[in-house]
Amino acid sequence: MAEILFKLLEMTIIIALLIPIAAMLVWVERRMIGIWQDRLGPNRVGPFGILQSLADLLKILGKEDWIPPFSERLVFTIAPVIGAVCVLMSFAVIPFSPSIGVSDLNIGLLFFLAMASLSVYSVVLAGWASNSKYALLGGMRAAAQTISYEVFMGLSVMGVVLLTGSFNLREIVIAQESGWLIQTQFLGFIIFLIAGIAESHRLPFDLPEAETELTAGFHTEYSGLKFALFFLGEYLSVTLISAMSVVLFFGGWLMPEPLASWLPPLVWFILKILFFVMFFILLRTSLPRPRFDQLLSFGWKYMLPLALINLLATAAFKLGGFYG
Repeated sequence: MAEILFKLLEMTIIIALLIPIAAMLVWVERRMIGIWQDRLGPNRVGPFGILQSLADLLKILGKEDWIPPFSERLVFTIAPVIGAVCVLMSFAVIPFSPSIGVSDLNIGLLFFLAMASLSVYSVVLAGWASNSKYALLGGMRAAAQTISYEVFMGLSVMGVVLLTGSFNLREIVIAQESGWLIQTQFLGFIIFLIAGIAESHRLPFDLPEAETELTAGFHTEYSGLKFALFFLGEYLSVTLISAMSVVLFFGGWLMPEPLASWLPPLVWFILKILFFVMFFILLRTSLPRPRFDQLLSFGWKYMLPLALINLLATAAFKLGGFYG
């Protein structure tokens, strides 16, 4: 009973921290983009504009939570909740440190992939239930993009499973004590990262929301708290993909000696996540958006063959005894 209460407390604390982190990432993104583009960024509300996210949150929660009369009311309301819940549930299997983590599932990696697959229902249902041509086009784009890049994401991590012999994320981290998997799975990491960007609908792969083409895509008709849930899901997705990249390829909380003793494992894990979050933000300022047909062609013509080559090469080297 005590163990169950401890896990519930741990889960509550993690969720309570994740939601403000998503809000703070908005400020971090605006601030970093301002620095990189040689402009000020948010600097009025609070010191360094740090309270701008709080002001935006209060504004968005104060807006009318309007439901279009032409929409499918029930589905329209449920859709944003599905996306936010799927992302939050994915964090349940993330091992933050040797002792911190909600669930130590033997199939943690498969659970993450399953939640990523279920999250597509959020945008598809939102696009359909809005009964709007721009929202529907955004939902259809999101379905094609997410389902396509899920294939490459799943294949990219199979090399990690072959080398560690486990789907358990904590065991995958522990297996990297002798060396991070980025050394042997660099190609798998690149494929995973690109697929993760596409899954989270971040620039340059934000085609389901492309403002210049679709107004706001699948969430065109959303406002108030429902729009805030889509926003929450997007920024938590950035954090989730960053965390999974660290867990699968960069040793999780592990650091080589003597660096490991400088800071607690949880701090090293957070610092690694922040590095990838900054990378996501830098991509937004650097790369143009491709056409949708180019995005899908790139996936099926290049990502799929490379993912299969990486998997076959890893299997061959493993059988040949090169990886121990």
